[in-house]
Amino acid sequence: MSLRAEYRPFHEPWHAQIFALTVHLNEQGHFNWKDWSKAFSGALSSKGSKDLIINDDDYYVIWLRTLEKFLVETVKIQSDEITQYFQDWQSAFLNTPHGQPVKLKNLSPD
Repeated sequence: MSLRAEYRPFHEPWHAQIFALTVHLNEQGHFNWKDWSKAFSGALSSKGSKDLIINDDDYYVIWLRTLEKFLVETVKIQSDEITQYFQDWQSAFLNTPHGQPVKLKNLSPD
């Protein structure tokens, strides 16, 4: 097997999605990449994170949590909005037929 066949920059779709979301937010001017890099580097090198990264999922969980915290701290979104958005997506996912794309419009009325 060649090196090229073994290389996968992202091991799970959500890894690529959270990376792409971060790049998109930066490109739309919501934050400066230098500030994001500083926040993420700090999260990776913090005492609590150093021993937590065992695999790619761990790395991207830290990425996601750092992005959430970073957006809250830069007043781009409130933490309760993140929670509500997560709950909306979870509900949409659970109410979407198998094989169909998950969209927020698939929320069931409560």
